[in-house]
Parts: sequence; structure tokens; C-alpha cells
Amino acid sequence: MEELATILIKDLKDIATARTFVRNFAKELGFSTLDQTRIITVVSELARNLYLYAQHGQIILYKHQSLSQTGIRIYAADSGPGIADLQKVMEIGYSTSGGLGAGLPGVKSIMDEFSISSSSEEGTRINTVKWLR
Repeated sequence: MEELATILIKDLKDIATARTFVRNFAKELGFSTLDQTRIITVVSELARNLYLYAQHGQIILYKHQSLSQTGIRIYAADSGPGIADLQKVMEIGYSTSGGLGAGLPGVKSIMDEFSISSSSEEGTRINTVKWLR
């Protein structure tokens, strides 16, 4: 796994920076325009959540390779208060901010791999992969 970039998210402009980085890397790796848009959407959602719920965090982008596949790994981490009910937050329609409640469930449906862990001591960690087709 090759690290492509680490983007610190501390204000709104950092969300745009993360989107630009991931767009360039997804294009460079050969993702279709549609998949580039999906990957940008995922990074935007994860970075926005870092900013809104933890006030800061980081997005780390990796070129990820298995024996037969190449993809992009997106890792989002914060040291915020954590998510009290992970099962609930993954339900479509559930929101603590008054939004549509489609954010994290949408990220999970877009990406090929998705994992999340969260605690009040360590914050939240989200790990996703989109494979090149």
C-alpha cells in the first residue's frame, strides 16, 4: 500500500483540498469519470463529517493493491467524541444534524469495502476501498 496524501481537515477549505487530491489520484489510477465522481463524493462526506462532528481530523489516501486488483483506499480518522450508536448511524434516514441521513450509509454503498470503529476514547476511524474495474 502506497500512501498518496494526508490531508488535515480543520476548516471548510480543507474539504475542497481533499476533493481535489482524490480527484487527481482517482483519475491518475484510471478510474472512470463516474467512479471518480463517486470517490469524490465519499471524500467530501467523510471530510465534512470530520469537520462537523470532531472539529478536525485527517483523510489519508492510499494506492491499494491486492494480488489481482488496484484501488484507492480512503482512511478517515479523528479524535472526537466518537459515535454513540454505530448501528443507528448506519441506518438510512438517521441524522443528528438535521440532514437526510444518507451520508455514511451512502459511503458504504458506493465503496467496495467499508469498516468503521468508534469510541469516546479514540474517536472514529473509517476505512474504505474502491477497486478499479
